[in-house]
Amino acid sequence: MSQQSFGVIGLAVMGENLALNVESKGFSVAVYNRSGEKTDAFMATRAQGKNIQAAYSLQEFVASLERPRKILIMVKAGAPVDAVISQLKPILEPGDAIIDGGNSLFDDTERRTRELEDAGLTYIGMGVSGGEEGALYGPSLMPGGTEGAYHYLEPIFTKIAAQVDDGPCVTYIGRGGAGHYVKMVHNGIEYGDMQLIAEAYDILRKVVGLNPQELHEVFTQWNTTDELNSFLIEITADIFKYIDPDTNQPLVDLILDAAGQKGTGRWTVQSALELGVCIPTIIAAVNARIMSSYKNERVAASQVLTGPVGEFNGDAKTFINQIRDALYCSKICSYAQGMALLSTASQTYKYNLNLSEIARIWKGGCIIRAGFLNKIKGAFQENPLLPNLLLAPEFKQTILDRQAAWREVIATATKLGIPTPAFSASLDYFDSYRSANLPQNLTQAQRDYFGAHTYERTDKPGTFHADWTEIESASVAKLDT
Repeated sequence: MSQQSFGVIGLAVMGENLALNVESKGFSVAVYNRSGEKTDAFMATRAQGKNIQAAYSLQEFVASLERPRKILIMVKAGAPVDAVISQLKPILEPGDAIIDGGNSLFDDTERRTRELEDAGLTYIGMGVSGGEEGALYGPSLMPGGTEGAYHYLEPIFTKIAAQVDDGPCVTYIGRGGAGHYVKMVHNGIEYGDMQLIAEAYDILRKVVGLNPQELHEVFTQWNTTDELNSFLIEITADIFKYIDPDTNQPLVDLILDAAGQKGTGRWTVQSALELGVCIPTIIAAVNARIMSSYKNERVAASQVLTGPVGEFNGDAKTFINQIRDALYCSKICSYAQGMALLSTASQTYKYNLNLSEIARIWKGGCIIRAGFLNKIKGAFQENPLLPNLLLAPEFKQTILDRQAAWREVIATATKLGIPTPAFSASLDYFDSYRSANLPQNLTQAQRDYFGAHTYERTDKPGTFHADWTEIESASVAKLDT
């Protein structure tokens, strides 16, 4: 039996496509799946005639790989990953590398990296974005963990990753769970992006009255602009022109308005709260999916809870352009929040993240790939210590030039009773960030009143506590003087 260059465990959609991607780039592949029937089906169809070798036990699989072994695990995150690792660990040898290409929680990746490095093995926690097509033709790869392992995996990773004008969409992210952390935040930004697009669609549909064909035309045009050219805008335009063969109606109009989620958006929110980073757009997007799941309650509530009655009387073309501007401004805020979270996590967990390089590898292959990522890359190249993307000269001027349109869109939607949680959260983020004074002086006074939590003053240094129950007597004494 010849020895293969690369191994893949798990032959679900992503595992199969990554195995085929690796083989197509000139590397021999060994595959293993817990279900032998799945392995047989793969070998008899998509793998037929390719340099892919099947194994029906982990021992056979490990023996079929050249050293140091390079093994990609593509199984469900959580306990299944730990189970595969525990089975592999006794039969591997020092220097062999395990790569987890699923959506594992970064804390789990931190633990696994420590445990495997202590055992003489190497571990890579690698975010993979691009879905089924990306996995097959070129995803964005975010590998972190044992740096030494990355160097001998790099020749494979650089060939299977998406290719853009400035190189393959892969780079070594950082130690421990850095790769999965960056993938988690990528997915959080993705949640924000998708919700913002959904809100733009809702306003175009309910306020302007566009039908699916007209929506297709608007999103197709938006995808030609420097600001909104992106994978998500492109597929949105495609969705609007798809006609259901059973009913001859636009399929989008027949889909239940209840969105699912797999957890990475929630993890992003939880991490931001733990690190004290403000990500309101992403939080709004997660909440919007949760609210959408209350379908029966919302239908019942719609019968008894009324809102404003009115119609839009403005110029449709002008308003459509304003929605485009509102979407772009909100999108900038969503990415600003994600990059700020990465920056804080980098410092907290000592990941030493290169934000410019992360923006670069998101330019191709991944779900949030977009033309304006090149501008984000440039902003952090120019100033690696940039505290917030909103302060980068180009993005700052973009929002200053378009904020009137942004405000008009949200005001119109509010007057007509159309929810815009992510648009509104983005504008609130911008307005809060640009405010030299926020009302939390009152919040701190309240905390000191009921809990003696103390406060700082604007007129002198130090920490203070007031006896707030003496307010009346103190006021009287002041009047007497």
